[in-house]
Amino acid sequence: MSLIITVLIFLGILAVLILAHELGHFATAKAFGVKVEEFGLGFPPRLIGFKRGETLYSLNAVPLGGFTKMAGEEDPKVERSLASKSVGARVIVLSAGSIMNALLPILLFSIAFMVPHNVVTGEVLVAEVAPGSPAAAAGLEAGDTILSINNEPVQSIGDLQIFTQLNLGKEVNLAVGHSDATVEEVRLIPRWKPPPGEGAMGIVVNMPEVTVTSQSYPFWEAIPLGVSECIDTFVIFKNEILKWFIGATPVQVTGPVGIAQLTGEVARAGFSPLLLFAGFISINLAIVNILPLPALDGGRIVFVLLGWIRQGKRISAKTEGMVHAIGFAILIAAIIAVTYQDIIRIIAGESLIP
Repeated sequence: MSLIITVLIFLGILAVLILAHELGHFATAKAFGVKVEEFGLGFPPRLIGFKRGETLYSLNAVPLGGFTKMAGEEDPKVERSLASKSVGARVIVLSAGSIMNALLPILLFSIAFMVPHNVVTGEVLVAEVAPGSPAAAAGLEAGDTILSINNEPVQSIGDLQIFTQLNLGKEVNLAVGHSDATVEEVRLIPRWKPPPGEGAMGIVVNMPEVTVTSQSYPFWEAIPLGVSECIDTFVIFKNEILKWFIGATPVQVTGPVGIAQLTGEVARAGFSPLLLFAGFISINLAIVNILPLPALDGGRIVFVLLGWIRQGKRISAKTEGMVHAIGFAILIAAIIAVTYQDIIRIIAGESLIP
């Protein structure tokens, strides 16, 4: 896939995610009577813009973000300002962007299930069992077939990986087929922090024979599947972050360049995987934006809650603005550093997909 097409696909996905995010802020601000001065896609300098009512709608030159400029975001003295509204209203407006990014994947995932897509299935066989692992303690042996986890059929290695990551630290019930054609149910607990090279259960698996079929679902089945996929993705995100904190996996961060590279690689697999990837990125944005860090929506919510805890005694608008400005500068510096690493990796011919 050419660089130009990859960049266009990446920018298209980014535009959809940003538009959803900013529409959340915009719609809730309007609903609470906050004056919206400008609704912009991209960052300045401005390319084009038009004014309708009191709001300027603009398209800007740097296509890596967007903004909803509201009157008096930190100053309650400004007429119809965000800061003059109630604590509840401000929290809703500030969190609406992340909420939209959290809900958008339901639509994206649902469409992905409706679109015809290739599905790889086959028997998942145990090739190796690590001594002393949960699998060894449960009696699994090389040559066994993993049939299901918690009554969910395991039809590919991908299914096994997902079900395992969803149940880290929890006891799971495995239906295992033995080489003598008998089926046994065993219980084990996938580990949060396994020894290097062993995996959560302590098994190495393979699929000797695979079948590729085209699959699609009607909308009444695709929507529940989309909701379930969205919930599962949030759980996997949560578990991955917890693994970072306990040192089970290294922290992996990528910037716009790395995401663009991933977009091109996923796009080669088809439209349905691309929609799943877009939903994954949207959930990522929802989580990152709600973190309690300066310059992010979560950081602004912290200042709102601090004023409420202090019984209406707010942090001064000047102090809050300065904190967010410093936070924004640090954020930009971090993005530049990560982007540099992404470029070095691409030059080295490395991929983010194992």
